[in-house]
Amino acid sequence: MQKKLTITIESEVYRNLHSKIGQRKISRFIENLVRPYVVGESLEKAYSEMAAEESREVDALEWAEGLAGEVADEPR
Repeated sequence: MQKKLTITIESEVYRNLHSKIGQRKISRFIENLVRPYVVGESLEKAYSEMAAEESREVDALEWAEGLAGEVADEPR
């Protein structure tokens, strides 16, 4: 879930964000910069460990493919 955040920055920084990052990409840019400081390595490490478990990945792939098959069979 996303949340809206209002921040205050200097005019020069704001102008350069728009010109260098792009108007519709600023939120993602800031989130990518901040995330390592507030989410921490534990979550990233947990995802990496889960992805390394081959049996879990096989189960997840089978589950996802099953869902895709169910959606494909739905009448339109």
